[in-house]
Amino acid sequence: MRRILVLLPLAVAGVSLALAASAAAPAHKPSDPNKTSTSKPAPARTPKTTKHRKGRRAEPPREPHPTLAIAMRRADYDVVEGTLGQSMPGAVCPPEMASIDDRFCIDRWEGSLVEMLQDGREVPWPAFGPPDDSRQLRAVSVSGVYPQGYISGAQAARACAASGKRLCAPVEWRTACMGPERTKYGYGTGVERGRCNDSGYSPMLRLYPQVAQSWRFVGMTEMNDPRLNQLDGTLTPTGSHEECTNDYGVFDMVGNLHEWTNDPNGTFQGGYYLDTHKNGDGCTYRTVAHEFTYHDYSTGFRCCASPVAP
Repeated sequence: MRRILVLLPLAVAGVSLALAASAAAPAHKPSDPNKTSTSKPAPARTPKTTKHRKGRRAEPPREPHPTLAIAMRRADYDVVEGTLGQSMPGAVCPPEMASIDDRFCIDRWEGSLVEMLQDGREVPWPAFGPPDDSRQLRAVSVSGVYPQGYISGAQAARACAASGKRLCAPVEWRTACMGPERTKYGYGTGVERGRCNDSGYSPMLRLYPQVAQSWRFVGMTEMNDPRLNQLDGTLTPTGSHEECTNDYGVFDMVGNLHEWTNDPNGTFQGGYYLDTHKNGDGCTYRTVAHEFTYHDYSTGFRCCASPVAP
């Protein structure tokens, strides 16, 4: 009996320690509400072999940047490619647009915005930050200005329409990007680093270093921070990479900003200053992981139009 009484306090102490350890353990983190839902998961990565010390948990794998998502939203997802118009020899395009085989016109430079005021004047809209849907904005294509980032596909479509243009069909955009020779990068078959704005630095990592641990620590507010595209090594003015072109005379179709196309399911192409290969190389780059209303610092656009018959 005396021996049993001695062991009883030790058992109680053991239970107390176990309860204390359980209370100290971190709670399970909820899933990211801002992460695009997908039915086809991204390919699993082979975990690294790590030596663990007793009592320490393995760190979870880092999540990819949302705009670099490779997984598609639905298993039955299909890009609405559109079609190329019939060739009209001698057809005319506006001066800020290039003629693509007399089939359609496309902006030479990535799109920027101007605000149409009630007194008839137009003033440039700031390129850094999301457009204001309560303002009357229209798309322009101008050399030497910062193109509009932070824009959704729906906003870009409205801006193009306000200028008598339209978003390019995916097949039109890709045809214009590849040039007359139909090369992967427009300027050639192989990548030439630095020829386009495709070797920048991550603004998210500089302003929000917590993303190095997990993208769950940021949301749409942080992804649309106006400061992001104003940091060195990020966005550059239109046409400033003079060799990032092809024989059609279009600029920056690879890198600088993603460019929305007229796919109601949501597709942007060409990559941006941090990535021109994760979802395809150069002109074949295509992201379909976001809805048409999505926007962040990396999303831009340019417009297309039908040529005027001679």
